[in-house]
Amino acid sequence: MRKVFLAMGIALLCTTTTFAQNKKAKTAKVATTENLQTHAALETPQVAAVLPQEQTEAMKFQTDVHDFGNIPEGPAAEYEFTFKNTGKEPIIIQRAQPSCGCTTPSYSKDPVLPGKTGSIKASYGTQGRPSVFTKTITVVTNVGTKVLTIKGNVEKAPESSVPANTSMIKTH
Repeated sequence: MRKVFLAMGIALLCTTTTFAQNKKAKTAKVATTENLQTHAALETPQVAAVLPQEQTEAMKFQTDVHDFGNIPEGPAAEYEFTFKNTGKEPIIIQRAQPSCGCTTPSYSKDPVLPGKTGSIKASYGTQGRPSVFTKTITVVTNVGTKVLTIKGNVEKAPESSVPANTSMIKTH
């Protein structure tokens, strides 16, 4: 009998938690929609038309695609994407997410003030990856998201003259 009551209690707890989470999500969604409607009614049409474009234009990259061309297998291929903050607020890079583990992004954690420049460095590991590649880095900031692309062709390294079976080589 205890097991039945325990099972019913757990089921009730799970159901209550699920409904509470759904209610919070719906309430948050309604509040956000109401806020947007209120703000939209207060803005003039000219201001509403300028804001989205200004926000997407805040990060002006010199280029958002870099082609390495033909590169040798072995050393990492690196490129630094630079941008200028053309907006009115500091840009804070929250994260830079590569499309795979062979690409490593790095960036400054400091805010990029209006009128100043910032950068995101992309490093592609070429070792063991001879072929054509195209990789992306998704940069998430407080003013929006930008996708940067690196591409190129890794040329296979020449076979070395070292014998493949090294178990016969003695070392002292």
